[in-house]
Amino acid sequence: MTSDDDAPTPFDDLDRYLELPRVGGLALSPDGTRLVTTVQTLDAKRTGWTTALWEVDPAGVAPARRLTRSRKGESSAVFAASGDVLFTSARPDPDVAKDEEEPKAALWLLPAGGGEARVVATAPGGVGGVLAARAADVVSVSAPVLPGAAGLSEDEALRKDRTDRQLSAVLHSGYPVRYWDHDLGPDEPRRFAAVSSGWTGGGGDARLELRQLTGPGRQLDEHDAVLTPDGGALVTTWSVADPGAARRGTLVAIDTATGARRVLVDDPDADAFGPAVSADGRWVAYVSETITTPEHAPVIRLGLVPLGGGAAGGDPGGGPTPEILADDWDRWPTSVEWLPDGSGLVVTADEDGRGPVFLLTFGPAGPGSGEPVTVERVTSDDASFTDVQVAPDGAALYALRTSYAAPAEPVRVDLAAFVATGPAGERTPVAADTLRGPVPAPALPGVLTEVETTTADGARVRAWLALPEAADAGAPAPLLLWIHGGPLSTWSAWSWRWNPWLMVARGYAVLLPDPALSTGYGQDFVQRGWGAWGAAPFTDLMAITDAVEALPEIDASRTAAMGGSFGGYMANWVAGHTDRFRAIVTHASLWALDQFGPTTDAAYYWSREMTPEMAEANSPHRFVGDIRTPMLVVHGDKDYRVPIGEGLRLWQELLTRSGLPADDDGGTVHRFLYFPDENHWVLAPQHAKVWYQVVLAFLAQHVLDEEPELPAFL
Repeated sequence: MTSDDDAPTPFDDLDRYLELPRVGGLALSPDGTRLVTTVQTLDAKRTGWTTALWEVDPAGVAPARRLTRSRKGESSAVFAASGDVLFTSARPDPDVAKDEEEPKAALWLLPAGGGEARVVATAPGGVGGVLAARAADVVSVSAPVLPGAAGLSEDEALRKDRTDRQLSAVLHSGYPVRYWDHDLGPDEPRRFAAVSSGWTGGGGDARLELRQLTGPGRQLDEHDAVLTPDGGALVTTWSVADPGAARRGTLVAIDTATGARRVLVDDPDADAFGPAVSADGRWVAYVSETITTPEHAPVIRLGLVPLGGGAAGGDPGGGPTPEILADDWDRWPTSVEWLPDGSGLVVTADEDGRGPVFLLTFGPAGPGSGEPVTVERVTSDDASFTDVQVAPDGAALYALRTSYAAPAEPVRVDLAAFVATGPAGERTPVAADTLRGPVPAPALPGVLTEVETTTADGARVRAWLALPEAADAGAPAPLLLWIHGGPLSTWSAWSWRWNPWLMVARGYAVLLPDPALSTGYGQDFVQRGWGAWGAAPFTDLMAITDAVEALPEIDASRTAAMGGSFGGYMANWVAGHTDRFRAIVTHASLWALDQFGPTTDAAYYWSREMTPEMAEANSPHRFVGDIRTPMLVVHGDKDYRVPIGEGLRLWQELLTRSGLPADDDGGTVHRFLYFPDENHWVLAPQHAKVWYQVVLAFLAQHVLDEEPELPAFL
């Protein structure tokens, strides 16, 4: 497929699609007058991505303006209390002689009063996890440090020694050893803090003196952290070992002056994450997720704990007592922020294929009183909200809004107007106002509708349906059933990797259903599929497909099913349990659950999901002999969540044991698209393009009865 500048929409041409800028992340200045977001675009060679920081006017008046520009790009923007913008970048430092090695990510400062950005902190292994206190000149960063190093200077010497010896070996003493797409070790993340009072508007070249807060260990792997407003403490998740080579998340407070650590939340039955500290520094709100069992799905709720108190040195004894908030609210919170006056929390949660903003209001006595709380939906948009930032006066909040109608864009939600609609518990949700963001929404090649059905057991199953504009009873569209991953997930937000509009532009209707195990429909809906992936999730998918195939706009004789991760598992299960589809695409899929369990990067979580008997009963590989549908298998070798062994075994058994095996000369209707250097998602731009080219060619052959068109280099 070649670029066609005259294509009706960017989705009609893969090259134009890849050129679409992508917005992500949002930071609000302490005084509420500035917003900064990140825009990702193709690099000059069109083989990678680069990012830049853009400023957005919170009032929605001034157009967005670009703040940074470099080949390496910039990310992770936060505002310091001074109003300066901090960000990370691996671009060369103009004040340092050119190094033969590629530079690591450093901490840069862009002065509030204007001027050039400059480096303010570095570490031998790079810096990340940038945090800044809202009301004090304190910042914190994370940096990987080799376990034998006391600090950054020793770390630099040890790294050089490893490089000179060409060493890559890692000696592990615990679990896990890798995560998603990268190996863990030999270095480990540590937290550092610094006082930034020496900064001046546009002058000075002083570097931060990073003070180490934590020592060796893997307690901060994939951690969530936040500084208190006064910068006196760092509140962070702290991973601890549990029996069975398991890990569990606790919450601790670390004094940024002394490094003394106190335990805030250590629940043996739950993980704690996503901390947020109240403006007065007295309270920490967080998200609590119960440890699952094969019989019981997780329960996710909001937690509240006082920041004061807690036992020193990490001893949980004598710590503060956490409180679970809104235990009767049948939704799973995904993020939490405080109102400035401490009277409530701004929360996001999945709901009915959307991700609205909610307001949790405390009783008259305030947080910690034990009084009942109220939870109300704030936003009326058919969309999901992320990166929520609350204005200093509490009158508004800012967020990125996304849906299958548009990618992420910055918006303003008028909290004051919402509160004015009525008393607590009776208020009317309000629509968000679109700000003048850096990227306009692209034109779509079709329309988005909503469908639902009722299953045999009485469950309501709903879905998004993306239709070509020309689809009608006279020209019905072929149907693609897309099954989401997770499985604790939902089709509620724009995806650049699994984008239905690319398929709609080629005449397909795309069904995006939320079967059992999907979030946003209550605890019972998740529990329906827990430990029984091949039962209600499968029958829900078939029921909603039946309902959509009955629509006059759909050609029920030309259908296919597709899915990735859990969706790939379900695609494999579908292949072994029905021949109703003409083709099936299975990406990064689970195939043999007995093999998958101990080889995935977080095997302890899987052991909580299913017993060996459950895994055996729900394993798709047992039904390979019943597969009579052409399958396209897609897998990346760097996928540690669903290891490559799943794809390799699936491919071998399709060729030798399926109902459509290879012939004596090795010919087969099945195909295997293999990416040696890709992970769970296939992220490199040209690899993503190849993914769509191969998928579209496979579907054209088997669904549309057309000759497939494949790139000559494959």
